[in-house]
Amino acid sequence: MSSTLFRTKKVEQSIRDTEEPEHALKKSLSALDLTVFGVGVIIGTGIFVLTGTVAKNNAGPAVALAFVVAGVVCALAALCYAEFASTVPVAGSAYTFSYASLGELPAWIIGWDLVLEFALGTAVVAVGWSGYVAELLSNAGWVLPASLGSRDGATGFGFDILAAALVLILTFILVLGMKLSARITSVVVAIKVAVVLIVIIAGSFFITGSNYDPFIPKSQPVPAGADLQAPLIQLMVGWAPSNFGVMGIFTAASVVFFAFIGFDVVATAAEETRNPQRDMPRGILGSLFICTALYVAVSIVVTGMQHYSELSVTAPLADAFKATGHPWYAGLISFGAAVGLTTVCMILLLGQTRVFFAMSRDGLLPRFFSYVHPRFKTPYRPTILLGVIIAIVAGFTPLSELAELVNIGTLFAFVVVAIGVIVLRRTRPDLPRSFRTPWVPALPIVSVAASLWLMLNLPAETWVRFAGWMILGVLVYFFYSRSHSRLAQEEPEPATPPAGDGQ
Repeated sequence: MSSTLFRTKKVEQSIRDTEEPEHALKKSLSALDLTVFGVGVIIGTGIFVLTGTVAKNNAGPAVALAFVVAGVVCALAALCYAEFASTVPVAGSAYTFSYASLGELPAWIIGWDLVLEFALGTAVVAVGWSGYVAELLSNAGWVLPASLGSRDGATGFGFDILAAALVLILTFILVLGMKLSARITSVVVAIKVAVVLIVIIAGSFFITGSNYDPFIPKSQPVPAGADLQAPLIQLMVGWAPSNFGVMGIFTAASVVFFAFIGFDVVATAAEETRNPQRDMPRGILGSLFICTALYVAVSIVVTGMQHYSELSVTAPLADAFKATGHPWYAGLISFGAAVGLTTVCMILLLGQTRVFFAMSRDGLLPRFFSYVHPRFKTPYRPTILLGVIIAIVAGFTPLSELAELVNIGTLFAFVVVAIGVIVLRRTRPDLPRSFRTPWVPALPIVSVAASLWLMLNLPAETWVRFAGWMILGVLVYFFYSRSHSRLAQEEPEPATPPAGDGQ
């Protein structure tokens, strides 16, 4: 049984699967497209939405250090992703990499994890986008009924119609093709980066030095009865649950880490890249370094403009300019955020559909979802299914309950990919690698340790929810996926011994 659970899919077979006409995605992306995709998805909720939340609740002005910590963890993982994406240029990202190195059950677990990560990530961004659009509509004199607006802090029955509508529209665009998606993303990313630069340049003139005092606020105890919302590491070692202080920076890093998940989404588009061996490392590493620098600069400016305790948790950048008496900038930022979060939502949805498509092509999910559109060459069936489901989730679920669950799923994927690099180096040293992760196995081991550290700084409640999703995934694997796997179908039947006389 253990041999079937850890059977691996050869890299050569994974690449051959991408050449089957009914299951082949169109190769249309360049290094520039990948970098734009990366910047498009990385610059989004983390800076436009989560900055205010973590500064107010976890780190104060030291949120800038939290972005540095999260960026370093991502850079370690990015080096591992770059090697895999250039060596195994197949849709599916960490799922495909795990199947080639660790085996079918680990691959299934990470694929199941990624489906949750990207689905909730899309919903988080859609809800954040809805908040900024509602702000713009309010400035124009149009106020949505409470039952149709954001569910954060709302009571009673309601449905965030703006968030759901965005997901459905982007689903339609993704069905039409990757190149159209790339063109739309390029325009939107240009607008978004311009807005970020405006925040940095204009906001620097409104900084008040006293807002940085204290830069690292003193540790504060977690309110009684909220232990499950404290970082797991504090509960494990018996510390009194607390926020702020030095540990608050790590807690903040584990939350703003959501802002960096773009580069692993880039890896899901490897199969649709014209020259993945050269372009995937450039797209992954380039977009990550650009965005980390912008994040740190913006967080320093925003916490300098307004005291961290007064920052908004829904639209911190726009509200910071309002607080300094410059509402015109606030309107511009709300517009840029609303436009910019559109691409984040679209690329996260793209990543999820590619993982789902890859799993169905391997038989771990129904093969019905593994066929591409005869004209557009996109995985239209999983795109439509997941788009509708995510639209419903985004309509009903508050942002605060989603972001942390996305982070633990992403960090778990980082751990698996880093281990996979070490394993594949030993099991398949013959594979051509156009990009090689440096200092193996030391760097992947450090990447695993850093990712696990941030995971332990997430609330215990998040771990409980994540464990529930993983248990459900294991049950699905044993009751369906294990027997329907293409590797299981291709295994030869055991030989039947010839009938004898019993001697």
